[in-house]
Amino acid sequence: MKRIFGTAGVLLLLLFLMRFPAEALSAARDGMDLWLNTLIPTLLPFMILTNILIYTGTAEKLSAPLGAFWKKAFGISPSGACALILGLLCGYPMGAKTASDMYSCGRIGKREAEYLLTFTNHASPVFIYTYIIHICLQDQISPLPVFGILLLSSVLTMLFFRFFVYGNQTVTSDTFLQNRKKEPSATGVSGTLLDASIMNGFETITRLGGYILLFSLLSAFVRHYWKTGTLTEYLVLGFLELTTGIHFLSVSGIPVPVRYLCIMPMAAFGGVCILAQTKSLLNKDLSFMPYISSKCLHAAITATLSLILFQIV
Repeated sequence: MKRIFGTAGVLLLLLFLMRFPAEALSAARDGMDLWLNTLIPTLLPFMILTNILIYTGTAEKLSAPLGAFWKKAFGISPSGACALILGLLCGYPMGAKTASDMYSCGRIGKREAEYLLTFTNHASPVFIYTYIIHICLQDQISPLPVFGILLLSSVLTMLFFRFFVYGNQTVTSDTFLQNRKKEPSATGVSGTLLDASIMNGFETITRLGGYILLFSLLSAFVRHYWKTGTLTEYLVLGFLELTTGIHFLSVSGIPVPVRYLCIMPMAAFGGVCILAQTKSLLNKDLSFMPYISSKCLHAAITATLSLILFQIV
């Protein structure tokens, strides 16, 4: 059944490409513009540099002095803290990618890696401020409640999974990790390691570009056959691809408070495009279900907190 739906979707997109080439070209160009002018300059340098830090063991050493804090506050190891920090600063999908890379090279266990997926993959601060606050909400909503609600809902999601799903048993013993850990480069950043980090970064960013292209075409397909101009249409577009939904909400005549109530859970969930990107980056040993369930919970908590704040204000 899954294969049938997938094949049908591909055929529909192919027909759309042949029947409406101008619209398809415009959508593809918009997607590639986002990839070339935003994702590559912002994410690729981080991908290359974090690969070097992870595989030389430097990332683990930098976060080790605060090991007790990471364990008590978040239930993670110093290596896991790298995924948390990069996820907060760099945005989708760096948190998940870092957690997967840490697991692949033996820095963290499978349980901790899957636990990290539940709260380390977020929209970046730059994206939140630029696209959500400035473009969509037109600076009519203060940044404080926007950032505050998204962070608080993420913390609540983390606490739920930490205590109710994983029973506060999230960090794998050092003895087990030592048996599967890949030794860091003894000579520091060698030419081979640098080349591998660069190629890994380009492979990852190219994969993300492919998903952005496909979902840009899918969004154009939906817009062409569902030109209602209603809030439901914009929510569906945002569910598929976050930036597309934000764009059409920003140019709609929908009041800013309503946009705020819609965009907050959309930002927390990330969209199906982000889900697909994230899944493509994960180690095959890691289950994807913790990530999907956490994003649904994160979106629900964000929607609830946003509605409560809206009613208070």
